Amino acid sequence: MAPEPVLQFSGDYKPDTTDELSASTGRNLRRLRTRRGYSLDRLAKISGVSRAMLGQIETGKSSPTISILSKIAAALDVPCGSLITERADAAITPLPRAKSKILSSSEGKFQTRALFPFESERKVEFYELRIAPHHAEAAEAHPHGTVENLVVTQGTVEIIAGKLPPHILGEGDAIIFDADVNHTYRNMTGTEAILYLVTTYIEEVRV
Repeated sequence: MAPEPVLQFSGDYKPDTTDELSASTGRNLRRLRTRRGYSLDRLAKISGVSRAMLGQIETGKSSPTISILSKIAAALDVPCGSLITERADAAITPLPRAKSKILSSSEGKFQTRALFPFESERKVEFYELRIAPHHAEAAEAHPHGTVENLVVTQGTVEIIAGKLPPHILGEGDAIIFDADVNHTYRNMTGTEAILYLVTTYIEEVRV
């Protein structure tokens, strides 16, 4: 049986050395794997690439062949290029208020401002919520396993989640609750209430 072809590149991508390519691929693999929440054993099971080989790739001790790279990329549900592209050491994404994506409901009595870029997939989302005086906003249940973490920075807010007793939060108070049930945010004051919300979605595990 002929050996698998060695990974080759064309176009603008020109690695300086094989060592640099291996190191870059290893960093990308570790980042993408942990983002998916996979252990090395889990990724090995899904991809069909041995745990030992994955470990060698992550530590930069081995450069994957085209076949292995394709298996790993398919298991992580990313393009092959995501594993070999060199990333900048730091990334900054300004989110100016003037260009914010603001969603309104209840005739503007409830506003949600996204504090994250919509362009990329993520398991965690960050929002600013503004609730008009004495307004109650009902939200439908999110997918199973979704968790909301709220902190009130202005006003007094009542939170009702499913059939649990309501909780009243003052300025500086925070709460974490399962949001896979119908829930309600109610502003209990005569002035606008402002909250910050972190929503965490459970990642679907593929079998």
